[in-house]
Amino acid sequence: MAIERVKHFLDENGVKYVIQHHSPAYTAQEVAEAAHVPGRHFAKSVMVTVDGRLALAVLPATDRVDLRRLAQSLGAQSVGLAEESEFSDHFPDCEPGAMPPFGNLFDLEVFVSPHLTQADIIAFNAGNHQEVMQLAYDVFDRLVKPAEVAM
Repeated sequence: MAIERVKHFLDENGVKYVIQHHSPAYTAQEVAEAAHVPGRHFAKSVMVTVDGRLALAVLPATDRVDLRRLAQSLGAQSVGLAEESEFSDHFPDCEPGAMPPFGNLFDLEVFVSPHLTQADIIAFNAGNHQEVMQLAYDVFDRLVKPAEVAM
């Protein structure tokens, strides 16, 4: 499972984290509410294509990806939402829509919204619709090395 891959990576790096179980929830806002986490601190993962390559956009549950703004920020010709069939092979052990924001573990470039970088602690789906992981944002930034871009 994806949660095991993320846990192993975090444990290897000596990171402290919390795993919380909750009732099934499917949208980022619903998950944040079920986990009692402010939406602005819940990191949702959105799969995008940037000039034909897959990437992971990570932003607060309260925000929406502005594809034009993301393209402009990246200097890309085209940016769009990826279809599940385009990325499901990257996340074989994740439930659809519950990908953790650790694109580095799934061979994907990661872009993060400046709005999320302001959080001390972030929470995110742990590969399924019933578990959330929480850790310090600075740890996420150090381990994933996402590119901060306006989106």
